[in-house]
Amino acid sequence: MKSKMMNKLSEWLTDEASALEREMEASQERAADEDEAALTPAEIRWAQEEKEEEERIARRLNEWTDETGTKISRTLYSILCLVICLTLIVLLLYTVTELPSFGSPDHPINNEVSARYIEKGLQETGAVNIVTGMILDYRAFDTLGESSVLFTAAMVVLFLLRKDKESHKYSPLAKVMHDNPHSDTYYEPKNDIILQKTAFVLVPIVLLTGVYVVLNGHLSPGGGFSGGAIMGAGLILYVIAFGFAKMRRFFTYKTYQFVVLIALLTYACSKCYSFFTGANHIPSVIPLGTPGAILSSGLILVLNICVGFVVTCTMYCFYAVFRKGEL
Repeated sequence: MKSKMMNKLSEWLTDEASALEREMEASQERAADEDEAALTPAEIRWAQEEKEEEERIARRLNEWTDETGTKISRTLYSILCLVICLTLIVLLLYTVTELPSFGSPDHPINNEVSARYIEKGLQETGAVNIVTGMILDYRAFDTLGESSVLFTAAMVVLFLLRKDKESHKYSPLAKVMHDNPHSDTYYEPKNDIILQKTAFVLVPIVLLTGVYVVLNGHLSPGGGFSGGAIMGAGLILYVIAFGFAKMRRFFTYKTYQFVVLIALLTYACSKCYSFFTGANHIPSVIPLGTPGAILSSGLILVLNICVGFVVTCTMYCFYAVFRKGEL
């Protein structure tokens, strides 16, 4: 009984609120009609003219913004760019004029650091190539960062351009490739007998040259970066001549992941060992070997191989993803 009374009371309050709201709306409409009826024809005409004048001013302002405003902004942008460029040129030229002359004994590079590299580099690193000893021993942590940057760049390119079933939903570039199935990037190279026979001879030579440059980086000019670039060029030449189908017989996306991961982990672990022993003044158990021998310079040879693998895989990854949208 009590619940029925509460329901009736609730319905009554709802009806009263609705009736009050309708009455307020009706009174507002009547007031507006009375105000409009109270205006004289001259006042109505004046209000219309005022409204038309406001619309005309707004239209002229938009036209000025579209035409004159755009020209002014472009002019200011050009002037600002010119001023910034000239300022930078003047500052750089002034800096160059203030630099010490080439070969001057007062040059900042002639300090105890460079002297240590030259005088004790062979003794401390075992590398005949002083540049390699500096990059992969004294500054090996910096080189690890450079290799990581290459790997990160390859991953970003894969994220943006890799073509799979869902990639066109997330990447505009992948969507363009997905929506153009007749693009040249979707076709394998034509069977050019001259190109294939030439590549058949050149690819092994190029790869062997890259391996030589990597393995001799601590003995002669070269190393992981330059040797890896040569081997990457060899892989690109192979895929241009024979196509991605044959390349995937021995180099796939899983191969890329495995090789780069092992190379970076090996590099990091090797240098962590060197940092730990060096910071705690513990003699390293890895011998430097005989300077000039292929198996010498301690961990530098291993680091060169790791860097060479990373650079090789990154170069081919860039080409394959830009060319085909996948590895």
